[in-house]
Amino acid sequence: MGKNDIYLYGMTLVSKMNLLEGEYPEADTYSEIKESYVLPGGETGSCAIVLSALGLTVKIDGNFQGRKTQGILEEYLVGRFGIDMSGVYFDSTFDGVRDMVLIGTNSRTCFGAFCSYFSNETKRWNKPDIKDIENCSVVGLDPFFMEQSEAVADYCQGLGKKYVTIDCKYDTVIHKYSEVNVISNEFIRNNYPERDVNELFRDYTKNTEGLVIFTFGSKEIMFGRRNQPIQRMKPYRVKVQSTLGAGDSFKAGAIYAVLKNMSDEQIVQFAAATAATVCSRFPLALYPPDIETINQLINK
Repeated sequence: MGKNDIYLYGMTLVSKMNLLEGEYPEADTYSEIKESYVLPGGETGSCAIVLSALGLTVKIDGNFQGRKTQGILEEYLVGRFGIDMSGVYFDSTFDGVRDMVLIGTNSRTCFGAFCSYFSNETKRWNKPDIKDIENCSVVGLDPFFMEQSEAVADYCQGLGKKYVTIDCKYDTVIHKYSEVNVISNEFIRNNYPERDVNELFRDYTKNTEGLVIFTFGSKEIMFGRRNQPIQRMKPYRVKVQSTLGAGDSFKAGAIYAVLKNMSDEQIVQFAAATAATVCSRFPLALYPPDIETINQLINK
């Protein structure tokens, strides 16, 4: 088994992406589709593309792939980006996880069958292999696969491996052991709708030694650690083509920055610049970010 810079455990799927001519329409109106693609997506799929485009070796694992997803993922992830999918299980009885996304000028709306996927008695995702974690430098972890995601966090803790995660509650094992946890505004709205954001941020930092980052789209980013004052940073301004993949790319940027031993401020800067670069292009799988553009944004 070879060594990789990054091991990613989480959701990889095939996404039908429809870029609209303008904003998302009101009900019972019409909107023109400007561009349409069927490409890899998901929190881990998009993250893997970004990290590979930045020159890192990446291995992924997580959900099973099926009849309608395997070919597209192998064509792009393996064939185009050299991402290692050798541990991903192919289920010939299953179509695979897919979604459709309608992308407006400043928004994206996802349509899928994720509730039925996760509530199904058949759990179509792999148990993580501890050897994959042993043979990498940094881990990216999606928290969606229940005890299997927690097992990745436990393995990382036992092996002394740093990992970056997203959108998990502050009282979880995954948050506790994380090096970086990136919490989106969407997650905050859905899970802590009545909470004061500053107080919620303190609860997050209180429950980990790691870096906590709250993102709010185009509004100020909050970040910090336990017993430190909250720091804030404005996101980088770019001409937005699509916001699809911005959060996944922010996570990828944070993983890259942790691998390169950047400071907390540099982690946030690099992650934010990575996400901004992705927003300025469409689609991600055909036009991934490059290190020169990211550094230009930071230095500007």
